[in-house]
Amino acid sequence: MSVIATTRAMRNASPPATHLIFDCDGVLVDSEVIAVEVESELLTEAGFPITADEIADRFVGLTYTSMLEDLEAQFERPLPSELVPLIERTVIEKFPSRLRPVAGIEAFLQRSSLPRCVASSSDLDRLHHSLALTGLDHHFVPELVLSAQMVARGKPEPDLFLLAAERLGTQPSSCLVIEDSPHGVRAAVRAGIPVVGLVAGGHARASLAERLLAAGADHIAQRAEDLDALI
Repeated sequence: MSVIATTRAMRNASPPATHLIFDCDGVLVDSEVIAVEVESELLTEAGFPITADEIADRFVGLTYTSMLEDLEAQFERPLPSELVPLIERTVIEKFPSRLRPVAGIEAFLQRSSLPRCVASSSDLDRLHHSLALTGLDHHFVPELVLSAQMVARGKPEPDLFLLAAERLGTQPSSCLVIEDSPHGVRAAVRAGIPVVGLVAGGHARASLAERLLAAGADHIAQRAEDLDALI
């Protein structure tokens, strides 16, 4: 089956969502596969060896600040101050030739009439750039494209998703979060918002669905087309 429902979700079925909250990277735009390649290459060159798979498992869904802190603790030394800006710049430089919408997501956005917003760990400029490059920007009101820069604590804390519900003018329980990372799923759970784990991005490995379920996802959608059945 292409849609996996958890025991918890079947036991505590949520009412139909009236508002949608989308993560961006790996949910709307297929950027994570690009980012983890660049991060692995540049971190390893700088003397912080780490594979793209390890980055995908540990850091997808977090801000660069959180990733930096974890890596500095792991290697017991600071990263060069210029490294994160170099990574961010290099990722953005690859976007025009490689960035695409996640397969099927634009058609889903066209089908759905529910109010929606974006709530992402990426900075605001990157979010607007990514959405514009992929042609998805016209599906979202600019004021409802939200970044972790806007809150005190990013994912996996609930702050960003609570802000999203507030900006949408509704209660968290009326929303549905669509996420691709365990950190994002945990943030939604802590905010009291039902969450679907979408594993349609190019970075998604076979283990991701189970990791999202373990983090608290109510359902897993293997494809964007599966979202219709879950809303």
